[in-house]
Amino acid sequence: LNRRFTEMHCMSGHSNFVSCVCIIPPSDLYPRGLIATGGNDHNICIFTVDNPAPLYVLKGHKNTVCSLSSGKFGTLLSGSWDTTAKVWLSDRCMMTLQGHTAAIWAVKILPEQGLMLTGSADKTIKLWKAGRCERTFTGHEDCVRGLAILSEMEFLSCANDASVRRWQISGECLQVYYGHTNYIYSISVFPQCKDFVTTGEDRSLRIWKQGECAQTIRLPAQSVWCCCVLDNGDIVVGASDGIIRVFTESLERTASAEEIQAFENELSQASIDPKTGDLGDINADDLPGREHLKEPGTRDGQTRLIKDNGKVEAYQWSVSEGRWIKIGDVVGSSGATQQTSGKVLFEGKEYDYVFTIDVNESGPSYKLPYNITDDPWLTAYNFLQKNDLNPMFLDQVAKFIMDNTKGQTLLSTSAQFSDPFTGAGRYVPGSSSGSSSIPAADPFTGAGRYVPGSASNAVAPVGGVDPYTGMGAYQSAAAEVENIYFPKKDAVTFDQANPTQILGKLKELNGSATEEHKLTEDDLIILEKLLSVTCNTSSETPTAQQLQTLWRAVNWPEDIVFPALDILRLSVRHPTVNENFCSEKDHVQFIVLLLKFLNPKGKQANQLLALRALCNCFVSQAGQKVMMEQRDEIMTQAIEMKSSNNKNIHIALATLTLNYAVCLHKVNNIEGKAQCLSVISTVMEVVQDLEAIFRLLVALGTLISDDTNAVQLAKSLGVDSQIKKYASVSEPAKVKECCRFVLNLL
Repeated sequence: LNRRFTEMHCMSGHSNFVSCVCIIPPSDLYPRGLIATGGNDHNICIFTVDNPAPLYVLKGHKNTVCSLSSGKFGTLLSGSWDTTAKVWLSDRCMMTLQGHTAAIWAVKILPEQGLMLTGSADKTIKLWKAGRCERTFTGHEDCVRGLAILSEMEFLSCANDASVRRWQISGECLQVYYGHTNYIYSISVFPQCKDFVTTGEDRSLRIWKQGECAQTIRLPAQSVWCCCVLDNGDIVVGASDGIIRVFTESLERTASAEEIQAFENELSQASIDPKTGDLGDINADDLPGREHLKEPGTRDGQTRLIKDNGKVEAYQWSVSEGRWIKIGDVVGSSGATQQTSGKVLFEGKEYDYVFTIDVNESGPSYKLPYNITDDPWLTAYNFLQKNDLNPMFLDQVAKFIMDNTKGQTLLSTSAQFSDPFTGAGRYVPGSSSGSSSIPAADPFTGAGRYVPGSASNAVAPVGGVDPYTGMGAYQSAAAEVENIYFPKKDAVTFDQANPTQILGKLKELNGSATEEHKLTEDDLIILEKLLSVTCNTSSETPTAQQLQTLWRAVNWPEDIVFPALDILRLSVRHPTVNENFCSEKDHVQFIVLLLKFLNPKGKQANQLLALRALCNCFVSQAGQKVMMEQRDEIMTQAIEMKSSNNKNIHIALATLTLNYAVCLHKVNNIEGKAQCLSVISTVMEVVQDLEAIFRLLVALGTLISDDTNAVQLAKSLGVDSQIKKYASVSEPAKVKECCRFVLNLL
């Protein structure tokens, strides 16, 4: 029976059933590759090809691991019934993808680095980039069970709704394929083409070519759990009878006549229970016989199903001829026509295509049947009439039909938004780029106003100028550029201060504060003293009274709090202040206070100063310890600031990331590095300001220096392709130089 396959090993390592298997491609370390298995015991076992015991076991999921996919550079993606997916690099979990609300039945790593797909029982598919959800694909009406990659831009999904969908990464569903009559469990693509195979709960393996079901192979088992296309084009299927079968187009690999006869005998003896749904939704027992066709139809195109000698047939009423015309045997009954015609059945009729049209997001979706021979405009018109839809959609529906039946994908216009009615790009609020963040003169007084932290402390380097402080740095006369950028050893802080302006603004706003918030003259003197102590290198230390007064001020209402936040930003650099606010006792409320200001809807001044205060916390041990302990919450909240249009906020966000990189470089915490890399990759996408880009590049270089795991992870997230463009920036030169040093590591 096993003529070309022989059992090499029986591997064991799970304490309960194994639900998925995946090959990890060969690497320098494991030239024959590895095998990963996911089990009901919540674990993933990694085996070498020649050892029956696991090389190592990955623990972390809280329920059955039911899907695995391997990527470049040794990454592994797992999906579980615990509703999460996890990204693993060798034996460590790098990141957890959270967002689905039910089991994740399917996962795939896309060829373009950093992109991953998950399909879930919540009926959606999600696209993840560098560990963050970029897009959710909706359309399936039941659990998504399988995913298959067609190209960098397209993929397929199959689901319990008995349909297969073809999607563009950009979010568009290009085609829906119908044919199966029950759950579809598995989908696999033929090498170098867009043809594919599917298996499901209707006892069948179906082969799809040019978008149509070209062949249906019935199997003598109810559930055909999985299918896989080998490099030679053979199809392997595993079914609920515990047998693996291989199907081939090649004559020299075809089984012997006896084996084929045995397979057919097994098939003919299989009793199909109509209640399983293999016959579609039709209950053949309730169907009338041929006598039903004696009654005339009521409208043209009306369909009737009858049972004749155990076969279900479909008829359609023709008004012009005054008779019922047979339009075929119904799919799913014993005389199925799906295998032979590759057509889709809809309301008892056969069509070349049946599209699902969503007219608006919240409303129901409508089925639109279409034959190649039909006129698309007439079909679109009839579809709108039949479903009582606005005739203004006519052009759109007709264009949809034409685009989806030409066999080529839609070419979207430049900005994706073309108005369905006028055809023009529509107005998208906030899409203008005119939001400059340079503080202008006050529109009322005409004077330059105090804007917290507005003086930029980023000076373009001339010759050997320190890229952070703008001070001259000692440089040897050698022309060879040396890497002065990373790994960075110390935190970067925001030190620029104008105490007179800050105190002036504080006093002015104190005048408008409510009684409960108003500071006394004494309080203001105390804060002035605190500023002078923390901004000058005096030997005095801040007092408990000064810190209590500052804490009251930073709890002001958010429309007037910014000068107090600025005092906090400057004073937290002082070891005494740092230790006080970051102490065991007080650090939680301190961090909660700062994170409260990182609300995307909040005031920009507060966002900026809270980010800068967080950056300045890194100057002392106490601050570093708290920042590292609270890293997950702080980074998750800070990343929301990427959508700001203010370059100073972007620079502060990049600096916070850089300071985390400095700490992570010392402790070598790979999960922390993974989060940091994900943030860098995400922020890089949106930031334009070159100072912010520079700081992100230094952060990246610092994270991956002296750590091969971090280098592999950065590559698998596709960071190298993201930063390439900065290697040719002419000014400031530090961006280009730093970028080239990072690329050398990658």
